[in-house]
Amino acid sequence: MSINWFPGHMHKARKEIAEVMPQVDIIIEMLDARIPFSSENPLVPELRGDTPVIKVLNKADLADPAVTELWVNKFGEEKGIQAIPISQQNPEHIKGLLALCNQMLPERNLDIRGARAMIMGIPNVGKSTLINTLAGRVIAKTGNEAGVTKMQQRIKLDNNVILTDTPGFLWPKLSPASCGYRLAVTGAIKDTAFDYADIAIFAADYLLQHYPQQVMARYQLTEQPENDVALLDALGERRGCMKKGGVVDLQKAGAILITELRAGLFGPISLETPDMVTVELQNAKLEEAKKAAEKAERDKIRQKKAQKRYR
Repeated sequence: MSINWFPGHMHKARKEIAEVMPQVDIIIEMLDARIPFSSENPLVPELRGDTPVIKVLNKADLADPAVTELWVNKFGEEKGIQAIPISQQNPEHIKGLLALCNQMLPERNLDIRGARAMIMGIPNVGKSTLINTLAGRVIAKTGNEAGVTKMQQRIKLDNNVILTDTPGFLWPKLSPASCGYRLAVTGAIKDTAFDYADIAIFAADYLLQHYPQQVMARYQLTEQPENDVALLDALGERRGCMKKGGVVDLQKAGAILITELRAGLFGPISLETPDMVTVELQNAKLEEAKKAAEKAERDKIRQKKAQKRYR
């Protein structure tokens, strides 16, 4: 199953960002530190051109610090890009972003004209909370759900920085498929666009492979479950998520797992690593090439049948 969510206002947001981009000096792209690749919009490179980018790995307190360091180093290898992990629990660190915006524009006389920054990011990544912290007052509406910001707004900040806020938007096709699952698990996609049991099985499988001790501690398990469904069964039994006949309700158990994962109750966890993503991208290319070859073969067969019909 693939997960996609691209409502009409996201298409509009993308067009509006493209129109404003020539006026922007620097981009602040907010990523989820737990899923830096999956939350990185592939349309941004197309839109930014040579504009410098600060990649802000937000919610770093929820992510595995060792994995976050790998991502910071990887992003730092790209020209014109600097990555920093932040947490909303440390507002003073967040305010250092304004100084960094100016530092990345060394050739500009910022006393004459301040830096014009644009903040971008997927839904529910924390843009509005970051803006309010930078401004020192409530400017942007916040909410623990995807798609709160619906239109652009400009905000004058300290350090002579003019910040353009933009609605969070995804992209038409989430690929690899695991990218869509990770976005759903972390709350970037509206709950109506996926099935809780489906993404919970995905998350349970990953947790058992990479963070089994945290899972066992959270649910007070003495033995590691054999697989993803066994984990949800154990969770359901302990939390009373039962149907008639003593069968675990996977929807309810899955909702608990996802809610607690989003809240960081397993401890700091990252859902992807640079090496993992490299393998996934390679496999996705192979799968696309296979599908293209199969389609070409089907088209060839149809053409031959059509030629015979009209002889």
